[in-house]
Amino acid sequence: MAISAELQALMASSFKDLRENSIVKGHIIDIKPQVVLVDIGYKSEGVIPSSEFEDEDIQIGDEVEVLLEKLENDEGMVVVSKEKAAHKQNWDKIVKVFNEGGLVKGKVKAVVKGGLTVNVGVEAFLPGSQVDIIPPKELDGYVGMDGLLHITDMSWGRLNHPSEMLVIGQMLNVIILDVNKEKERVSLGLKQLQSNPWENIESKFPIGHHVKGKITKLVPYGAFVELSEGVEGLVHVSELSWTKRITRPSDVLTLGQEIEAVVLQINKDEQKISLGVRQLESNPWDDIDSRFPIGSHIKGKVRNLTAYGAFVELEEGIDGMVHVSDLSWTRKVNHPSEMLKKGDEVEAQVLEIDKANQRISLGIKQAETDPWSVIESKFSVGDIVKGTVTKIASFGAFVQLQDDIDGLVHISQLADEHVARVKDVIKVGQEVEARVIKVDKGERRIGLSIKAMAYDETQLKREAAAFDALRPSTDLVGLEEAFRFATGGTTTPAQAEEWRPGEK
Repeated sequence: MAISAELQALMASSFKDLRENSIVKGHIIDIKPQVVLVDIGYKSEGVIPSSEFEDEDIQIGDEVEVLLEKLENDEGMVVVSKEKAAHKQNWDKIVKVFNEGGLVKGKVKAVVKGGLTVNVGVEAFLPGSQVDIIPPKELDGYVGMDGLLHITDMSWGRLNHPSEMLVIGQMLNVIILDVNKEKERVSLGLKQLQSNPWENIESKFPIGHHVKGKITKLVPYGAFVELSEGVEGLVHVSELSWTKRITRPSDVLTLGQEIEAVVLQINKDEQKISLGVRQLESNPWDDIDSRFPIGSHIKGKVRNLTAYGAFVELEEGIDGMVHVSDLSWTRKVNHPSEMLKKGDEVEAQVLEIDKANQRISLGIKQAETDPWSVIESKFSVGDIVKGTVTKIASFGAFVQLQDDIDGLVHISQLADEHVARVKDVIKVGQEVEARVIKVDKGERRIGLSIKAMAYDETQLKREAAAFDALRPSTDLVGLEEAFRFATGGTTTPAQAEEWRPGEK
C-alpha cells in the first residue's frame, strides 16, 4: 500500500533536521556495562562505547553532544561518537584561536623525539626549541601526571563518598604512597598527613572502660558509634539488652544519638572495636537462682507454644520452658496447644536452671500432686466407679475416671457373652459403671470390668486373675504400649529434648 504524501510529510516532520558528519544533541536513555544508548530524535538510538564516558559521572536523562557519522549502518543503527564530537569541537576552537592569534592551554602527555606531545583538546606537537627561551636539555620534568587518592586513604574515619570531604578543583597536599611504573599508576594518601588515631588505641579505650559516642550508622546487625575522630566502635544487636528481644537496632536507637557503652574487645590490626550497651547494667541471669530457686512455684503467662513445649514469661525478657512431657501426670499430650494457649496464666515449678545457656526448665504437673502416688487411697479392687469412655481400641475401651485417670475395660470384660467388636457395645462419650479389678501403681494401670458389676468376691478374684493372665497372651500384643500412650505413662517424649532460646 502506497504511503500518502501527507503521511510522508508528517513522518519527515517528526524527525529533527539530522545531517551526517554534524554535531547533534541527544539524551542518555540507558547505561549498560559496555555501551551507552543515546536518543538523538531519530527512529533508532545511537550506541556509544562506555569507554568514551570513562572519566565522567553520567546519569540517564543527561544531555550529550555527539558526532552523527551515519544515520543508518548496515544493521539499520545510528552511528554516533562522543569522542569524535569533542575532537571536532576542539579542532574548531583551535582553528579559531589560530586565526585570531590567541593562546591555548594544554597538558603535557609525553616526551617524544624532538619535543613534547601536548593535549590542547587534540594531540599537538611542541618542539623542544619552543619550550623555553633557552631550550631545556631534559624534557621529562614537563610531563604531566595523575595520581589516585582512594576513598580509604582520604580519612581515618568513615566516608561513604569522596564528595563528603572533597570538591572538584580543590587544592590538596598529599603523600605519594606507591608508584607502579608498569601500570603507570600513582597512589596518593591524604589521611597519612595526620597521626593514626588507632595508634595506642588500647590505652585510649581500655577493655571494660565506659565510653561515650555518637551513632553514625545503623545496620540490621548493629550500630556504629564514633568514639573520637577516625575511630568507630560497633554495638552488635545482641549486646543492646540482656532481656529485651530487639530484632533491629533502629527500634531503640537513632542516628546522631549520644550513647554510653562498654568496650568489650579491640582488634587493632582490623581497626575494630566491639562495644556493649547491656553491660552498663548487671546481668539478670547472674542471680537468677536466687529469684527463682529450684523447687519453687512460680506464676506466669504463656508467651509462645512450640511442638515440644510452652514458654512461660517469668519477668520481662526471662522465660521458662515447660516441656510437653511435664504438662500432665495422667494425659499423653502430643502438643501443648491441647492444654494451653497464648496468654494463659499458669502455675509451675522450677525444675532446672542453666545460667550459661540462659534456660529455665519448668513443670506444670510438678506443681500438683501426682495422683498415681496416692492411687491406693482412691481406687481399690472391687470398687464400683463411674466414668466416661474416651477411646475405643480393638482390644477394649479407655474410661476416664476422677483426676483424669484412665482405666481399661478389656473386650473380655465388656459382657458375659462373647463380644466380637468393642464399638458394637460401647461408644466414645458414653457414661459407664464398672468394677475395679486391677490397680498397678508401678505400671500406672487400672483394670476395669463392666460384666463384673454383680459378681461376688470369688468371681471378682477370678476376673482379676483372668485380666493378669491376658498380659503375655497374643490378645494383648501392643496393649501395654497403648495403655501407656493413653494414660501418659513412661512412653512420653524424653525430657532431655533440646531447646534453644532462639526458638522461642
